[in-house]
Amino acid sequence: MKTIYKTLEQGCSLEEVQDYCDGNWVCLISPTAEEVKDVSQHFDIDLQDMISALDEDERARVDADDDYTLIIMDVPYKEEEEDKDSYGTVPLAIILGDKTQKYIITICLRELPLLEDFRRGKIKKFYTYKKTRFIIQILYRNATYYLQYLRMLERSIGKIEQELHKSTRNEELFQLLSLDKSLVYLSNSLRANELVLERLMRLESVKKYPEDEELLEDAIVENKQAIEMANVYSSILDVTMEAYSSVISNNLNSVMKVLTSITIIMTIPTMIFSFFGMNVPLPWQNDGNGFVMISLLSLVAVGLAALFMFRKKLF
Repeated sequence: MKTIYKTLEQGCSLEEVQDYCDGNWVCLISPTAEEVKDVSQHFDIDLQDMISALDEDERARVDADDDYTLIIMDVPYKEEEEDKDSYGTVPLAIILGDKTQKYIITICLRELPLLEDFRRGKIKKFYTYKKTRFIIQILYRNATYYLQYLRMLERSIGKIEQELHKSTRNEELFQLLSLDKSLVYLSNSLRANELVLERLMRLESVKKYPEDEELLEDAIVENKQAIEMANVYSSILDVTMEAYSSVISNNLNSVMKVLTSITIIMTIPTMIFSFFGMNVPLPWQNDGNGFVMISLLSLVAVGLAALFMFRKKLF
C-alpha cells in the first residue's frame, strides 16, 4: 500500500495527497512490486535499496549515497494471541532525499504503531518538510516503543512467576520460552539500532540543527536505557526459568514421596493378613472374633505407621 502525506507549512495538519511533490512523505507498507518500481523510478532510487527493506532478515545500517541516504532500523511490534503475547522486530527503511529533492520515503513489511502515531498526529512538532527532524523523531519514538514493550514483557514474566509455586505443567515453561525468544529479538535489534544512532550522530550528509542534535542524543539515551533493561530482564528470565525447572522437579518429588508413603502403609495390612493366612497354627485361629481382632491389629499398625510418617513430614 502506498500513501503520500504532506504537512502544510501554514499549519500542523497532515494531509493525504495524490501527487509527488517536495516536502512530502511517501509511506509504503507491504507494497506491491509495481508500487516499489514506480517510487524507485520517480525519485531515481536504486531498486535494490528499496527491496532490501522488505527482507525480514535485513540488518540495520546507514548508507549515504550522492543523491539520498538510506537508513534501515529494526522496529518492534507486538502480536496478541489468546493466551500469550509475543514480540518481534521488522526492518523499517527510511530514504532521505538530498538537498535538491526534499522527500522522505518509509518502507516496511507490516503496519506499525510507530508510523501510525505520525499519521494520527500524536507526535508534536512533526512536519514532513523537516526531513532531519522527522527521521530523528522516528528514531526517538522507536526507542520509546522498545521501552514500552520491555516493560510489558517484564509484567508477563511476573505473572508467570506467581504460578511457579503450584505448577507442574509445561504450559508455563512454553510461555517462558516464548518470552525468552522475544527478548533475544529485542536485545539484538537494540544493539543494531545503537550503531545506526551513533552513525547518524557522525554523519555529515544529514544536516542537523542544534535542536535536532539534542533530540538525537535523547534517542541514544533512550536506546541505551532499553539495552540495559533488556539485559536485566534477560537475567531475570534466566533465573525464573531455572527456578521453574526446580519447582517442577520438587513438586514431582513431593507427589512421588506421598505416593510411596501410601504404598508402604497399604503394604502393612497385606503383610498381616498374609501372615494369618499361612497353613500353620496361629493365634485366634479357633476364635470366632479372630477376623475382627486381625482387622483391628491391621488398623492399629496402619495408624501407627501413618502417624510416624506424618511426624517425619513424609506426607
